[in-house]
Amino acid sequence: ELRVDGDVREKRRTMRDKTSTSKHIPDSKLPKVAVIGRPNVGKSALFNRLVGGNRAIVVDEPGVTRDRLYGRSYWGDQEFMVIDTGGVITLSKSQAGVMEELAITTTVGMDGIPMASREAAIARMPSMIEKQAVAAVEEAAVLLFLVDGQAGLVAADIEIADWLRRNFSHKCIILAVNKCESPRKGQMQALEFWSLGFTPLPISAITGTGTGELLDMVCSELKKFEGLEGLDDVEEDENRVPAISIVGRPNVGKSSILNALVGEDRTIVSPVSGTTRDAIDTELTTVDGQKYKLIDTAGIRRRAAVASAGSTTETLSVKRAFSAIRRSDVVALVIEAMACVSEQDYKIAERIEKEGKACVIVVNKWDTIPNKNNESTTHYEQDDYFCCFFG
Repeated sequence: ELRVDGDVREKRRTMRDKTSTSKHIPDSKLPKVAVIGRPNVGKSALFNRLVGGNRAIVVDEPGVTRDRLYGRSYWGDQEFMVIDTGGVITLSKSQAGVMEELAITTTVGMDGIPMASREAAIARMPSMIEKQAVAAVEEAAVLLFLVDGQAGLVAADIEIADWLRRNFSHKCIILAVNKCESPRKGQMQALEFWSLGFTPLPISAITGTGTGELLDMVCSELKKFEGLEGLDDVEEDENRVPAISIVGRPNVGKSSILNALVGEDRTIVSPVSGTTRDAIDTELTTVDGQKYKLIDTAGIRRRAAVASAGSTTETLSVKRAFSAIRRSDVVALVIEAMACVSEQDYKIAERIEKEGKACVIVVNKWDTIPNKNNESTTHYEQDDYFCCFFG
């Protein structure tokens, strides 16, 4: 249970009261704060603490977060974006150690994929997660370097500290020692982290201990947002950005579609099943100035398959996907061109209809259709199996 102390609650209320009557500042215009560290030090728990709520999946196992996750935070008179990142895996890890640390399997959900392709995808996974983390660090004004006070100083913390010092010494780096629930013991837990070359601040993302001081330090480093002059003529209803969620079974290409639309590697694309865990919100502005919120989601497997796997992470990922459907205006249901429409596709479509959302059927991987011609689309739409599910 996340609790917010009186001072934190009062400062957040003050900021919300001020911003409720002011113009909405676009996410892209806000200063950014990135949370970085090795796996399982509590980055997602701190992200949830800073943005309020349970945006990121928090499970007591490493490697849950893989993509960048953005959320707004308020403190005093300052508003900023917080970026949650995946754990940085050091190069000293063995391949077996990486698989165990990231909870990657070569079997679940990867039927039909050659073993060589599976192993190649797994080998690339750490570098792709780190690439997302590096992108977050590069665009952030302040870096929250998070370590585990209970586990103590480990080699991975030293490597990350050296990497930050070599490449991002021009940025503000705040060292936060997490899991220090007791303020008195926290000072003792933080002592050994002085060797990293930064001033350690003991905090607890779960209880909120020390987070007020942490936010004071963050806001003192952030420049106040400037550039509201051009927003005076913006109508209030223009603040409403249509939301489009991209849903479907695992490995149908949802993340590939998102990356193609935004024109960058916003999310990790891999044949490894369950690569996407959180619901990833991305703002897209078209050439005519229209803004959309695109939501990439985790693959939705059959309820029985999820239950038999016994994975808390997958259960929470599916719940995040269903929540994305509820907060969307339009849902893009992605199916594979070469695969037959499955009963699970139909159940997802039923869920979209139950939520009362507009739905677009996206037939992905069209390039895999052999001997295509101008009539291929018509034949596909008129296929009896396709029509029996979607009419």
